[in-house]
Amino acid sequence: MTGRKIDMRHIDRKDIYTNLEARIQYVHSFLDFNSSDIEHLTSGAKYIKVLIPAVTNIVYRKLLQYDITARAFQTRSTSFEGPMDEIPDENSPQILHRKMFLRAYLTKLCSDPSQMAFWEYLDKVGMMHVGLGRAHPLHVEYVHIGMTLSLIQDVLTEAILSHPRLPMSRKMGLVKALGKVIWIQNDLFAKWYVRDGEEYTDGVDYSTLVDKEGYLHGKKVLAHEGDEDSSQDGEGGGSKSSSSSGGTADPTTPTAAPGVCPFTGISKDMAQLKVTPSTPPAGVADEK
Repeated sequence: MTGRKIDMRHIDRKDIYTNLEARIQYVHSFLDFNSSDIEHLTSGAKYIKVLIPAVTNIVYRKLLQYDITARAFQTRSTSFEGPMDEIPDENSPQILHRKMFLRAYLTKLCSDPSQMAFWEYLDKVGMMHVGLGRAHPLHVEYVHIGMTLSLIQDVLTEAILSHPRLPMSRKMGLVKALGKVIWIQNDLFAKWYVRDGEEYTDGVDYSTLVDKEGYLHGKKVLAHEGDEDSSQDGEGGGSKSSSSSGGTADPTTPTAAPGVCPFTGISKDMAQLKVTPSTPPAGVADEK
């Protein structure tokens, strides 16, 4: 008796631990991350970008609520060379420095995910948090990483779904696409923490991967406020946000005062970490 034929795709186990592109192709296929998701992320980037200052403040307020997560900011484990407060708060020099990098990282999530350099940088972010690939080693335990990613996803999801003028189809498409990116980032963190597949990577010299913060293969990929360098292209993943690209502001891209989300009404103290809908400012075009 002939058995039923099953259309099963082969995935090479060694490849997903030693070949980043093969791993990305596998998770993209499994999650059905496709051109529709990329379109939703591209068209919705302007809505995500205005949330970034508020999301950054929420994340660091939460991290500073617990001694076990605040501990990472009490040692000089980054490129920051300025003064450091022994007990950091939201306005401590080292926290303001880290907020700058989180804002740049979240802006990076709004860049072009069709480029492999986009996923290479997300993989590097995972590597840097286990003490590899940087001159000043930093190690953050995975439990804190997972919760922080969940917090970011939760705040962004609520803000997007609360937008009073985006059609529900656009909201759902953007939330789903963004969720896939965040979960792929979660996998690229776990990749460096778990021991699965270590028989393939034992003995690899990771010291050759050392880069400055915000760089990939020696090329700048994160743009910070006030950067003058506009030479980064989409291939390197370091293009500036639409409000500064080419030196001309996009009239359809909303702007916001630092720390203020213009259409979600996040409370000033953010003590409850709640997002409530409010009327967006002029300049946020209706989504058709």
